[in-house]
Amino acid sequence: MKFFIDTAEIAEIEKWAPTGFLDGVTTNPSLIKKSGRDMIEVITQICEITDTPVSAEVAALDYEGMLKEAEVLKKIAPNVCIKLPTTMAGLHACSTLTKQGVNTNLTLCFSANQALLVAKAGATYVSPFIGRLDDINLDGMQLIEDIRTIYDNYGFETQILAASIRTPNHVSDAALAGADVATIPASTLEKLVHHPLTDKGLEGFVKDWASTGQSIL
Repeated sequence: MKFFIDTAEIAEIEKWAPTGFLDGVTTNPSLIKKSGRDMIEVITQICEITDTPVSAEVAALDYEGMLKEAEVLKKIAPNVCIKLPTTMAGLHACSTLTKQGVNTNLTLCFSANQALLVAKAGATYVSPFIGRLDDINLDGMQLIEDIRTIYDNYGFETQILAASIRTPNHVSDAALAGADVATIPASTLEKLVHHPLTDKGLEGFVKDWASTGQSIL
């Protein structure tokens, strides 16, 4: 499964980009607002750090407006992926951009039927929001499983990008459910690394090694 980082904070991307774990970056209007910076400036800087896919979201709600904004965003760098809402206008714009060879990410997907339409529109990625479904007592992971089944049934190439990831369990469960990608906040990425038994075991190894008086160097 690919790991994308869900952020507009440059420091977080600079930290994770050299690790080899980072396969892409996703942003959205809320993350841009949180960064307090100009969107074009942020996306440009991100694309200077990584040549992996970088999702940049349109703000327009109408088809023509989406295409105009997409034209601006895709000129930033060749790895920009145009992020569109899963609406009628968004699906229409996705179909048009796909025919132009532009990578797209359809966001705010909350049903298997929406995901089916996204695939038929030729999107590169579909972003089902796991956490937000869990928030209203629906099973976000079941949606991932349903989309996986539908896409496999018909050979759709759209990649399932599990979004609204809140916990490390969301990441492992999404991997088990067959998601192609998980876009993960930096704070949750950090949690994937750590385990108390790893820390305890390492503490013991360090103590025992020190007691030998040896040095590898």
